[in-house]
Amino acid sequence: MIEEQFSAGESIVHGLDPRIKIIVAILFSVVVAVSSSFLALFTALAVSLSLIVLARLSAKAVFYRLLLVNGLILFLWLLLPFTFKGEALFTIGPLIGTREGVLYASQITVKCNAILLAMIALVATIPIFTLGHAMSQLHFPDKIIHLFLFTYRYIHVIFQEYHRLTNAMKIRGFIARTNIHTYRSYAYLVGMLLVKSYDRAERVYEAMLCRGFSGRYYALSRFSIKTGDILYLSLMLAAILGLVVLQWSAIV
Repeated sequence: MIEEQFSAGESIVHGLDPRIKIIVAILFSVVVAVSSSFLALFTALAVSLSLIVLARLSAKAVFYRLLLVNGLILFLWLLLPFTFKGEALFTIGPLIGTREGVLYASQITVKCNAILLAMIALVATIPIFTLGHAMSQLHFPDKIIHLFLFTYRYIHVIFQEYHRLTNAMKIRGFIARTNIHTYRSYAYLVGMLLVKSYDRAERVYEAMLCRGFSGRYYALSRFSIKTGDILYLSLMLAAILGLVVLQWSAIV
């Protein structure tokens, strides 16, 4: 199984109704994604950091996830300042970095980190199957929920199959090199994974039909909204509205 590192805990955030956390995460992410004012973006980043603190998550684990994402953002910093038209800010040899390119890359950096931190604090603190249950109660499309849960359930099975096939290749003396034989071998490996995944999907689907599956999951437990959930929702909606005001005032 994929490790759910942040789902277990006894913090205020962990105890909130999952449906409330999903709604807040979606609204917050949409508002941050469309914002361009640095005042609004840095305020959003501060809100996300506050959620991480309230969730009492491991700083090391959170930093590791931020490091992975910011490693990709680094490539934007290598491209945008030199490909975005605008006022020249600095030069590196024949390359001219523009002020607008730097500002745009900065906006993307703050946006990504703010949204990622909020998602870690709000969504990653929900166990996977509880998350699927909450999505169902929020009337997400059943197909999306099924795809999400089956992906989680079987991605480790596919990885185990990949590990078994690569071990079989090594036992037969396979050594990866930069030649046609290596490329062909990896192509066969990917093809076998696809075939085996399709075959397993057919067998699982037939087994589910034999057990009466009709295209929908039914949960015996029900969520209940408490006073703390309403208070948290009110505070977060106020914070999101504050971001909208900051962005709107910047536009005006």
